[in-house]
Amino acid sequence: MKNVLISGASIGGPALAYWLRHHGFSVTVVERARGLRPGGQAIDVRGPALEVVERMGLGDRLRSLSTGMRGMNMVDADGNEVFRSTTHTLSGGDLSSPDVELLRDDLARMLFDAADGVEYLFDDTITSIDGTRVTFEKAAPRDFDVVVGADGLHSNVRRLVFGPESRFISHLGMNLAVFTAPNFLGLDHWQTFQQGGIIGGGIMSARSNAECRVYMGFNGEVSFDYRDVDAQRRLLAEKFDGAGWVWPTALKHMWEAPDFHFDSMSQIRMDSWSRGNVVLLGDAGYCGSPLSGQGTSMALVGAYVLAGELAKDPSAAFQRYEEVLRPYVTANQDMALRNMESGGTPGDDFAEIVNSLSLPGY
Repeated sequence: MKNVLISGASIGGPALAYWLRHHGFSVTVVERARGLRPGGQAIDVRGPALEVVERMGLGDRLRSLSTGMRGMNMVDADGNEVFRSTTHTLSGGDLSSPDVELLRDDLARMLFDAADGVEYLFDDTITSIDGTRVTFEKAAPRDFDVVVGADGLHSNVRRLVFGPESRFISHLGMNLAVFTAPNFLGLDHWQTFQQGGIIGGGIMSARSNAECRVYMGFNGEVSFDYRDVDAQRRLLAEKFDGAGWVWPTALKHMWEAPDFHFDSMSQIRMDSWSRGNVVLLGDAGYCGSPLSGQGTSMALVGAYVLAGELAKDPSAAFQRYEEVLRPYVTANQDMALRNMESGGTPGDDFAEIVNSLSLPGY
């Protein structure tokens, strides 16, 4: 069992590719996009995920990519400051902690560059999985011992093998768009957020203040095609029509943003993450939603554990992967629900949950 196909080249997929190559596997990664996807929100690497990155020898590189936030402020609907902090930020939490906040695409590039000998099939996707036989939209059919779905909330692998997304997804009543814009507020390693009512969001400087990442969200469940980006832009413009503060300027930049991303805040909960020779990793199997602040860390830790168990005993790998990881995943998903109820404020047990898993040695 040495030939592995991974679907998805964001965070979990390249991290798993690294560890599988480390253990001597042959690895192919298929990705629907034409290359690494740009953009995405600022993400956090915490607790055991930091240890995973250190074991990859990438700790210094990770820290060099930090957003370097100095603090944040919150404003009301008219832009009047409600409070400010130089000890915490909404996106990254406690600034004195060892956690590292960085941009999603920077982490994806770091992981992509870390693994040698990985075959990437960009601009392609899986169309069927029948035992070891896998067919693709463009590439010729091939056989793989293991197929891993690391393809996100709307996982194609999960749909093909486990059934419709509707069986596993739970909408949390919120929706979020993220995109890159010029640093039109002149922020200096700072973030400004507005909360309250149905709509809200914020702006944070990025890439040494050369640009910013804009967050725009609204409450309520809406029907949308997650692949129709133009329709998503129109939906967001409609929700923020007439909004005050800096939203009119943000909407102007939205239409020009090459990395616009929009989705619901949702969770994926499944009784099992594997079936036959197919297994799910990260958001595809156990999305916690941005409300957990732990999606990236769960993917990094999951990749390390899955690869280690496959190397140790392939016949029991999937079972052990779940035994080791599921309590950690469930605790983080439950924490996201509590964060939602408390308006996004982590509970007193946040640090305990973040560090609740002791990494096995492989």
